[in-house]
Amino acid sequence: MAVLIKMQPWATPVAVCFCRNNFFGGNMFDIQTQLFESQDIRFGPIDHEKDPEIEAKWTHDSEFMRLMETSPARPMSAAMIKKQYEKLEKQIEEDKNLYHFMIRAKADERLVGKASIQQIEWTNGNAFIRIGIGAAEDRRKGYGTQALRMLLRFAFAELNLFRLTAIVPEYNEGAVALLQKFGFMQEVCRRKSLERDGRRWDLYVFGLLNDEWRKQA
Repeated sequence: MAVLIKMQPWATPVAVCFCRNNFFGGNMFDIQTQLFESQDIRFGPIDHEKDPEIEAKWTHDSEFMRLMETSPARPMSAAMIKKQYEKLEKQIEEDKNLYHFMIRAKADERLVGKASIQQIEWTNGNAFIRIGIGAAEDRRKGYGTQALRMLLRFAFAELNLFRLTAIVPEYNEGAVALLQKFGFMQEVCRRKSLERDGRRWDLYVFGLLNDEWRKQA
């Protein structure tokens, strides 16, 4: 499962959130809630020694790359990925409008995916989200669902953002279903704006508001 958010390259953390009005669904937030840990996965920072080689392997999977990017898929080396990490961390430090998490399986601390909140507009409370589960054998295990649940909780309760946007291609039916499961509404259809293998595909823009998340989470 992958959720695409932006037609450009990739743009990473433990306590409970406390929202502005302190209430969620009529109940005060549990101070013991773990923001970055769920049943099977946890969010963490980049491991510069181990992660580049693992993520480089993901780039050799054209299915994963086509779910994550609108630009042409291309295999990358561990050295190239490491440079991306360095650029990403510099951007996080300088721009202050990006949160990036590596998704790890709790059982063995294995890297299984990545998630981010990007292009945050602090004044308006808007941002884009992005999630990807890397290896094919790690998909359809519920990791994407758990990751999205944690990402929404962090964005809406900890950061107190007002609105989140996700953009997914028409052919990514898994991502569409997952977003709808969490209450995202399709707001825009960018018709035939993506080409794959000689066929044109739509890009769907989904949105979710803070109060909508609170009502259904």
